[in-house]
Amino acid sequence: MGTDMSQAIRQLNQDRGIPEELILRTIEDTLIAAYKHRFGNADNAVVQFNEENLEVSIFAQKRIVEQDGVYDPVTEIDLEEARVLNPDAEVGDEILVEIDPKQFDRIAVQSAKQKAHQTIRDIQKDSLYSEFKDKEGEIIIGYYQRERNGTIYVDLGKMEGILPKKYQSPREIYHVNDRIKALIAEVKKDSSGLQIVLSRTHTDFVRTIFELEVPEIYDKTVEIHKIVREPGFRTKLAVYSNREDVDPVGACVGLKGVRIQAVIKELEGEKIDILKYDPDPRRFIKNALSPAEVRDVIILDEGKHQALAVVSDSMLSLAIGKQGLNVRLANRLVDWNIDVKTESQFAEMDITAESRRAVSELFGDTEGFDDEISRISELPGVNASIAKTLLDNGIDFIEDFLGLSQEELETKGLKPAELEQLRKLIEEYVEIVEDDSYDDEQTDKEADDDGDESEPEEYECPECGAKITVDMSTCPSCGIGLSFEYEEEEG
Repeated sequence: MGTDMSQAIRQLNQDRGIPEELILRTIEDTLIAAYKHRFGNADNAVVQFNEENLEVSIFAQKRIVEQDGVYDPVTEIDLEEARVLNPDAEVGDEILVEIDPKQFDRIAVQSAKQKAHQTIRDIQKDSLYSEFKDKEGEIIIGYYQRERNGTIYVDLGKMEGILPKKYQSPREIYHVNDRIKALIAEVKKDSSGLQIVLSRTHTDFVRTIFELEVPEIYDKTVEIHKIVREPGFRTKLAVYSNREDVDPVGACVGLKGVRIQAVIKELEGEKIDILKYDPDPRRFIKNALSPAEVRDVIILDEGKHQALAVVSDSMLSLAIGKQGLNVRLANRLVDWNIDVKTESQFAEMDITAESRRAVSELFGDTEGFDDEISRISELPGVNASIAKTLLDNGIDFIEDFLGLSQEELETKGLKPAELEQLRKLIEEYVEIVEDDSYDDEQTDKEADDDGDESEPEEYECPECGAKITVDMSTCPSCGIGLSFEYEEEEG
């Protein structure tokens, strides 16, 4: 019997992975349950195993009382019976009396067996839960068993996992006994049992595949900044290197593309774009729109993360991608809202002053930007109705507005509060420089010319057609540099 018990313990340990200590505790709990069912109380029950754990016995711990003084035979024993077991027994001592399992009735034994089976199932569930919970986020290999309502059941050896329809790539078709490599996405335990949810669509699945195929990613020489994915169609991967002598993109591609081809094969031919992460949003956006070549990237609104990518006509469809997939993934990768335009489309756009600041910064020309805001409609946050009212009255430029009095402006149909609001915007966004040099020069000229009060001649800017005078070095409207040449009159 001892040999049978030891074999049963060993088999449970090997087949179900239950530790020997838990098996012994289950046996102990089972015997105590049977004892309690038989005698009504198990407070004095004691279970003992021999040194090799080959045999187990259950005892009742009883207090020795005077002969004929037993009131509770479950917990007490008289002195005469006790001395049969131990000649040195004395009244008041406690003694262990072995209980023959045959004293347990059939119902008690059946109840104990059910408790043992339930305990072993709970132990196994807890053990497997701990084992697989620690493996969440790791890749596991199993085999296709069956399919029901789109969900694939995968044999994982000790357990059966599920691969829900939503976590299956649309490219993949499986058959019975097919090998399936998947990510352990979630491990759940409830009253119905243990559930292991697998996935082949998570971005972490791609991340882990790269860690297996690219040693530089595994040892953190190259790190993955972010992965975005449209399962079955395209994945974009932004990487960077912690060492200057290691090319992060080249490390992921491998010699003759051997590494990236292994990943593509595992993903059943899904397209993969590997690009270099750059903290500069302009360069990062350029890289993110690969395989398209981007000419320029203009930051339209840094706070709202809005940018404009300019490409050649031949690159537009490639940059946008089929059904907008490429630019949509690029948006998610860089966390910016990217609008793609061709060079001709960009030339026709009427971009705002905020955008023109970005253009100036792009080409390294930010000096004098405030002078570029010359029209009222270009002021950030200007009320559109106010700008239109002024334009309808022939007041387009800020300079014209400032040259009119309050009374003259109010006759144009504007309220004092609206005029005050507009002046505040001008003060905030336009630097007004009052140049007294012209007045001094004109005064001297008037003195020399004996009071000639003629105004300086006006010309048109060759670039935008705005009014300019000879004392200007730059156009107040478009900012182009000005130079005037004079011809001496003959005679």
